[in-house]
Formats: sequence, C-alpha cells, structure tokens
Amino acid sequence: MRISYDEKEDTLYIRFSDEPVTRDESLNWNVHVGYSAEGIREITILEAKKRGYLPLKIDDGLKSAA
Repeated sequence: MRISYDEKEDTLYIRFSDEPVTRDESLNWNVHVGYSAEGIREITILEAKKRGYLPLKIDDGLKSAA
C-alpha cells in the first residue's frame, strides 16, 4: 500500500495494488474509488485536509490490533 498527498491540490491518494483499473466509481464528488479485477485498487480524496481526512487518524480499536 502507498499513501501520498499533493499539498498544492489538497488531494490524498491511497493505492492498494499496481493492478490495472477496470472501473472507477465516485462515492460522492470528492471520494473516488478505482477497482481492479481483484477488488479495490485505489482511493482518491479531493480536498482531503479541508474535509477532515487529514491528518489520518487511527481508531483505538485498530491500534490495539497491531
């Protein structure tokens, strides 16, 4: 998995695999999901900081699972 952020564009990119995208779906105007044949390939979030997606927060339940 790779996570990158474009500060100038306020866009967060989360890539799960390098497989080719087979279809794209917009969950709403600022969250877009790219699918591969195996499942979710990538998530792109526009206005990530403005909408509160950054900084990334890890839920306490997930922290204890590590």
